[in-house]
Amino acid sequence: MTTRWAPAKKDVLRELATEILHNYSRGRAFVAVDGPEGAGQGALADDLADALREVGHPAFRASLDSFAVPREGGALDAPAEPELDGALFRRVLIEPFRLGGSTGWVPAAYDRAARRAVEPTWVTGPADALLLVDGSGLNDPSLAGLWNYSVWVTRDAEKGDLRGRATAVVDNADAEHPRRVFDDAC
Repeated sequence: MTTRWAPAKKDVLRELATEILHNYSRGRAFVAVDGPEGAGQGALADDLADALREVGHPAFRASLDSFAVPREGGALDAPAEPELDGALFRRVLIEPFRLGGSTGWVPAAYDRAARRAVEPTWVTGPADALLLVDGSGLNDPSLAGLWNYSVWVTRDAEKGDLRGRATAVVDNADAEHPRRVFDDAC
């Protein structure tokens, strides 16, 4: 039987947090946690935000799904597929967070499970802070320019079109032992 080394989750998260803070410890910065549906982006983003907070850096969370609202004009007997309200996402989350100071932002606008808009909760934070946003499609061309740093989360070795735009790739096939993957070749 071959024993395979598996890094501890806390070590991978600490490594990512250190790398992000090396480049973005001052001012406001955005971190995307992208990947295909079901790869565990939300859980990894939560854990990464916790790792950042553990080293004393303010980190806030949001999810792209919280800005996906039902499309208009769907069949009456079928629930409408949600689609990102990009204008709302930028207006109440991205732009206010970027402004810093005492400007508040809204981390969620829609509850997909309840299929309704949520009452806005305004959040503020210090001048030096990170906002981690999880979801699928964060590295699409329409959103890719928003992120200072991007993590691509995968559950297998598949190559995604958007994976190449990520700063870091994490194989999350074993969520308790995620591995950093380096796709570069010399």
